[in-house]
Amino acid sequence: MPEVSSPPNKEKSAPQKAMEKLDLRRDIDLALHLPLRYEDETRITPVRALRDGDTAQVEGIVTHCEVQFRPRRQLVTKLDDGSGTLVMRFLNFYPSHQKTLGVGKRVRVRGEARGGFFGIEMVHPNFRGVDDDTPLAAALTPVYPTTAALPQAYLRKAVAGGLKRADLAEIIPAPLVPKGMWGLRDALRFLHEPSPDTRLDELEDHSHPAWQRLKFEELLAQQLSQLQAKREREHQRAPKFSVRKGGLQEKLLAALPFALTEAQRRVVEEIAGDLQREVPMHRLLQGDVGSGKTVVAALAATVAMNDGWQCALMAPTEILAEQHFRKLVGWLEPLGIRIAWLTGSRKGKARREMLEAVASGEAALVVGTHAVIQDDVVFKRLGLAVIDEQHRFGVAQRLALREKLVDAAEGLEPHLLMMSATPIPRTLAMTLFADLDVSTIDELPPGRTPIVTKVFSDAKREGVIHTIAGEAANGRQVYWVCPLIEESESLDLQNATETHQQLVAALPGQVVGLLHGRMPSAEKAAVMAEFTAGRMHVLVSTTVIEVGVDVPNASLMVIEHAERFGLSQLHQLRGRVGRGSVASVCVLLYTAPLSDTGKSRLRAMAETQDGFEIARRDLEIRGPGEFMGARQSGAPLLRFADMALDEELVQVARAAAEVMLDRHAEAAERHVARWLGAKSDYLKA
Repeated sequence: MPEVSSPPNKEKSAPQKAMEKLDLRRDIDLALHLPLRYEDETRITPVRALRDGDTAQVEGIVTHCEVQFRPRRQLVTKLDDGSGTLVMRFLNFYPSHQKTLGVGKRVRVRGEARGGFFGIEMVHPNFRGVDDDTPLAAALTPVYPTTAALPQAYLRKAVAGGLKRADLAEIIPAPLVPKGMWGLRDALRFLHEPSPDTRLDELEDHSHPAWQRLKFEELLAQQLSQLQAKREREHQRAPKFSVRKGGLQEKLLAALPFALTEAQRRVVEEIAGDLQREVPMHRLLQGDVGSGKTVVAALAATVAMNDGWQCALMAPTEILAEQHFRKLVGWLEPLGIRIAWLTGSRKGKARREMLEAVASGEAALVVGTHAVIQDDVVFKRLGLAVIDEQHRFGVAQRLALREKLVDAAEGLEPHLLMMSATPIPRTLAMTLFADLDVSTIDELPPGRTPIVTKVFSDAKREGVIHTIAGEAANGRQVYWVCPLIEESESLDLQNATETHQQLVAALPGQVVGLLHGRMPSAEKAAVMAEFTAGRMHVLVSTTVIEVGVDVPNASLMVIEHAERFGLSQLHQLRGRVGRGSVASVCVLLYTAPLSDTGKSRLRAMAETQDGFEIARRDLEIRGPGEFMGARQSGAPLLRFADMALDEELVQVARAAAEVMLDRHAEAAERHVARWLGAKSDYLKA
């Protein structure tokens, strides 16, 4: 397909550079760059018919144009169309504006009408000079996603050119296209230039039949890419382990101070089944907050280590990595397993010793942050990699991990287990994670107490502090989470430092700690150690304690400015309490006025503790970004389809992808190339 590029020796213009940033490089990229919305420039509305809030186009003669200086410098013009007078105000303007809007000139103006002191007016409308016979637009005018350096007029012209040149021949075999669906060429041409009688709501909510074809095309490309990745792995080789009677796994199970739940036993067996095959495991282990994923990962690791292979466990933060490390040391060191600890803060001799233990194979298990995949870390024989909270790692990091882990000498890839405490709704699992096998821990260990969630306005803050004093006096511990570390002029949010000072003053005789991401690692570890040991009563923190932190004695969680957090994040934070046998409470403090989205989030939190129901509602409220996490970086995933509404279309695309890969492999390759170009690798990360 022809590339969109400038001549080789010519410096690229700002719009051309902006187009490359938007990944508009090929003609097909331009053809698939569809409008965000549309403006109706096909009709003229009389001034007398304008109502407050209407967005409309009017045409008339300029009768007045002057620069005024009160209350601030502005250009004020008046336009008469014979039915009434429209006032136009421009707070930012240039001499060219004054020339086009000179008295006696005919202009066509489009903007939002509003009632003003001197009658109906528009502020900063779009306008252009016209003649008596200048024709109106024949189609609705598209408004494209763009950047400041890329004017709509330039982009419209580029898209129109790309649409003419792009190869829009049908690639998908006709029997696989749902019956009655528009052709691709017709759908694209229509969406770039819809006829004036088209209902705007059908265009803008993507329910028009033309949009249905584009959604199907997009979902099919995404499904094909993921299924290709899954099938490619069937040809790769991984170490084949055996689960021996009396082996490490049995020894660990016998030594654990608790019994596994039925759900944990089930997923342990699913993972063990994968590890006994020569095909690399690529499994997502999902379970609600506190469902016991770490012990499942430890049991998986024992299978590999029992056969003389190494394992790596990578977590997104030092706090979470250290918690895994402490648990794993407690479980595995008594069985004779040496565990290495690798994070960015570990330097000098201690780091060198760890690297030597990893390279020699003396350390059978390596736990750490992204430091585990740095260049100087060399494994002797890596058989299993576990990534916790996998959505928190960037695409580039996950790709680097895959490349690093392949054993070039033996031509073997390690097995890969990804863990997530953000349960994934079924539709999302079918789309964004179609290349993964998914195991779900769908029950909590016995003895976990339900958490009561209460929602209060910030006006009740003093009462909440009084409750904290009572909890601390009874020997309980409290988290208080704030969204910011320091004051911000743009957001009037209570910050962690100020809240810490307030609580120190309000709770004499109680130990109140402070934890945030900018503290040195050693200081963070010291604070967490004090809290975990029960020597600190209240911990004021930013969201660094969002995942993994496990303090059974903590019974109260206060989340300040709860309306600013996403639902999944609120659910994760709430999961830091209720980890012991004491009744626990989560208090959500909000600042009025609440947006509709804020109300929906807080209502969902008060109504349910079910992580899957929370995930479903979060998908409805926020869209898929929360769940995709960094997986969306670098790949144009689902620009058009809506996973909350298009589940049926996902299933149709899934079935079509299976058939296409089996019977029309060349067409499948071409379809993925058309939609994703070189980016399909990102979907495999």
